[in-house]
Amino acid sequence: MFKNLREKLVITPWLIWLAVMGIILLAGAVAGILVFWKGLVITNLTDLVPWGLWIAIDLSSIALGAGAFSLCAGVYLFGLKRYQPIARTATFVGLIGYTMATLALILDIGKPERFWHSMVYWNTHSLLWEVTMCVILYLTVLLLETMPIIANLEWLRKRFPKIASLMSGVHHYAPILAIIGLGLSSLHQSSLGAMYGVIKARPFWFKPEMSVLFMFSAIVGGISITLFASMVSARLTNKAKVNDALIERVAQFVGYLLIGYFYFRAWDALATTYTYDPGRSEGLHVMTKGPLAFNFWIGEMLLGMIIPMILLLYKQTRMNPFWRMLALFLVAAGVVAFRWDTNIAGLMVVMPFVPGQAITYANYVPSLIEILAGSAIIAYGLTAFSLGVKYLRVVDHSRVEAEHERGKVETTETVTA
Repeated sequence: MFKNLREKLVITPWLIWLAVMGIILLAGAVAGILVFWKGLVITNLTDLVPWGLWIAIDLSSIALGAGAFSLCAGVYLFGLKRYQPIARTATFVGLIGYTMATLALILDIGKPERFWHSMVYWNTHSLLWEVTMCVILYLTVLLLETMPIIANLEWLRKRFPKIASLMSGVHHYAPILAIIGLGLSSLHQSSLGAMYGVIKARPFWFKPEMSVLFMFSAIVGGISITLFASMVSARLTNKAKVNDALIERVAQFVGYLLIGYFYFRAWDALATTYTYDPGRSEGLHVMTKGPLAFNFWIGEMLLGMIIPMILLLYKQTRMNPFWRMLALFLVAAGVVAFRWDTNIAGLMVVMPFVPGQAITYANYVPSLIEILAGSAIIAYGLTAFSLGVKYLRVVDHSRVEAEHERGKVETTETVTA
């Protein structure tokens, strides 16, 4: 019996990948249960540093999922139909990113059973409430937008053809969903930055440009991770097929976006040096000369902006798949570094409650529980995308292009008739 089982079970890279992800998910599930059982006391989160690794994952997941609203807006609102295959992948990446953010918030909220309070007890003066409502509503929009993708599941088409047909029909409402999604996502991407920017007790955050930086970083990071994931998938499995010319054009667009992103990010840092401002100047010191200096100068500025900007704007390197993939990965990693730096730098500087007292500094290192649970959230995202590539063909430009051409033919025949 065991001999027959061994003959049937062939160890492949795919099974090894799923096994590794499964182990990480299992360890994270145990860590999550411990958090729900014993509370946040088993983490290294404190009153001084209440937003740590999980919030950084939340902010990064939302940023990297922003390719959905930006690319869908280009396809359905600005008529760039040729980029529809990439927008389809971005929609699926967006759904994964937002569910990852939801998982991080469930862990971080401390009382996850009270999550529904925001939907019942409206606090219209709170930016955090506005972000919560936009995330809930936009997640709903993403679920609707991904229904045609899920309808491609062979098992669903065979077992429940009517349901699959209804889910596929949602595609006709894509322009409407794109408009709603653009509004909701734009609101909460900028409001995430504004949420930090209105906290006067944290002078390093208290500035109006936070909304612009969060919006800019989300658009750049979201498009980049979608292109990178598509290119990697096409090289790992024949289930994924990409149109390299399309990806190259969008990658060039990312290169131009990086110019604006670099300007705003550099200006945000340099403007803080004009004069001494209690709390803000100390926060800049922590980020540029203190414990976050390597992350800022190397992770954000050099690797996250300058190098990929050169690689994507210089035609010879942009046309080379390796350098293009590297540049796109660096952009996404730089956005994650930006979200981490912004969050932690503002928390590490503790302002005194009594005038005349010295400014103090907090320390934060994620606990093992936080790392295990956070790793499981990332593993969930990687697993979900892997399954989407294999079974839902979320990265298949030839298939989408064929469907698009067939739709144009059918439309022409209908008009002629």
